[in-house]
Amino acid sequence: MRVTQNMLANSSLKHISNSYQRMGKYQDQLSTGKKITRPSDDPVVAMKGMYYRTNLTEVEQYKRNLSELNLWMENSDASLDQANSSLQRIRELLLQAKNGTNTVDERTAIATEINQLKEDLVNVANSKVADKFIFNGTDVNKEPVTLMDGKAVVSKNNEDFNVEVGPGVKIRANIHPGNVFSENLFGDIEKIVTDLKADNTSDLDNLLTKVDDHMDNLSSERADLGARYNRLEMVSSRIDTQEIFANRVLSDNEDADIERVITDLKTQESVHRAALSVGAQIIQPTLMDFLR
Repeated sequence: MRVTQNMLANSSLKHISNSYQRMGKYQDQLSTGKKITRPSDDPVVAMKGMYYRTNLTEVEQYKRNLSELNLWMENSDASLDQANSSLQRIRELLLQAKNGTNTVDERTAIATEINQLKEDLVNVANSKVADKFIFNGTDVNKEPVTLMDGKAVVSKNNEDFNVEVGPGVKIRANIHPGNVFSENLFGDIEKIVTDLKADNTSDLDNLLTKVDDHMDNLSSERADLGARYNRLEMVSSRIDTQEIFANRVLSDNEDADIERVITDLKTQESVHRAALSVGAQIIQPTLMDFLR
């Protein structure tokens, strides 16, 4: 096949154009820090990147769930601590009211304070986190306890409020409110108030026993909450480790080796200059070149 001047020129332009493309590729890698800028650059890297990024997104979502769960449990524990203090104070006042030397006015004053403590327990039972009631099972949009004519009306939702913290792994965020803020609790406190205002001390020993039972129930729920909180910390540690691994795998797949890219770019620049120099020699000789 006869090689013409036009063929040499076209071939030279083709190689120079390809050289520009390779330099552009290296410059893109340097500016973005990534091996590819579009899926067509390397379909395998692109497909793996989608998979790894999906895993990382899932881990990040689990971390957000853990943060919400942590906030929920911490507020639950703080609320239970406050409720325990209120019940402890009610117990102290009840012991004080049993003293036979108290006058009617003194027992009435004790009843008034216990009634205030009952209202404080109602407020604790209606604690909210992120605008959700934490002591009403899965019915987080409805307050668990309401006061109607001074009497506490309790919602009876004891279902588990679970939060997913891993693939197929869920942790219960709430306590069982029926074991702490029950109708019996508020009913017993209201009976204490009624009896003391009526100066009736015949049933105070029985009511004191019931208060102790309520405190025991609260302690049991708090202990269970503490056990789940410990598990939450272990899961959180494992998720943090998974996030590190997911970022590392994603980086290994997509991030460019900057040192190597710089070396390749410098090499390509040298090749490009050589191609331009050779291309300059292919110019068609003129008639003057033959007349010299």
